[in-house]
Amino acid sequence: MTSSTTSGGQAADSTRERLRAAGLRATSPRVAVLGWLSDNPHSTADQVAGAVRRTLGSVSTQAVYDVLHACTSAGLLRRIEPAGHPARFECRTADNHHHLVCRACGRAEDVDCVHGSAPCLVPSSTAGYSIDEAEIVFWGLCPDCASATE
Repeated sequence: MTSSTTSGGQAADSTRERLRAAGLRATSPRVAVLGWLSDNPHSTADQVAGAVRRTLGSVSTQAVYDVLHACTSAGLLRRIEPAGHPARFECRTADNHHHLVCRACGRAEDVDCVHGSAPCLVPSSTAGYSIDEAEIVFWGLCPDCASATE
């Protein structure tokens, strides 16, 4: 067994443990979805579905959406929804971070919050709400799109 096979097996075992700890069954589609997203953050559901099909063979798009929903509800995934672009999913859920999104192509990148803890911004008025999070998206052009417009 090669080291890459061993590390891949260990990653799958870790993913199965995370699923079970979240109260979910460790099915092949769930393991494949989380595995893909751990290496390919900010992927759309269609990108995830294509990757899972390449790994497992025949998996319906609905099954992938169901996995994404279950894992997001269980706190294993975070769904980001940049305006005008398809929803994207990532495994980075345990910290307070924000996103850079390209206006042209929709590419998204993580950016750490300089404040650290949530919420990192406080509104001028809470209107009685108990604020626990501020979702911040920075918009602009990614390096590829910026160089294409020059």
